[in-house]
Amino acid sequence: QVQLVESGGGKVQPGESLNLSCKVSGFTLDYYAIGWFRQAPGKERDFVATISWNGRSTLYEDPVKGRFTISRDNAENTVYLEMNSLRPEDTAVYYCAASESYMLVYTEDRYDSWGQGTQVTVFS
Repeated sequence: QVQLVESGGGKVQPGESLNLSCKVSGFTLDYYAIGWFRQAPGKERDFVATISWNGRSTLYEDPVKGRFTISRDNAENTVYLEMNSLRPEDTAVYYCAASESYMLVYTEDRYDSWGQGTQVTVFS
């Protein structure tokens, strides 16, 4: 059974950091691109970052460039999203997703499996 489980969300103040994890099971992470998406209240789910199957390529949406870092440890079947200098506008539910692809994948419809999400709240 394919499963992705996010963790690491929480409530922080602006400027602080959080590290999200996405633990996968039921498939071999090696063959999958992994993406992080987020959905703010009342808004559509948006792409945040993606990483290729071997970790050598990454892509970020403009608002998080230089603040967020996506990485992966295939041996641990885990993908990470390090979030620094958090802002109130980063408040959202964060989801990880898997796409069976050797390429970077940044469109939601190409992702096959999704986690349940983890809440990130940045408040003053």
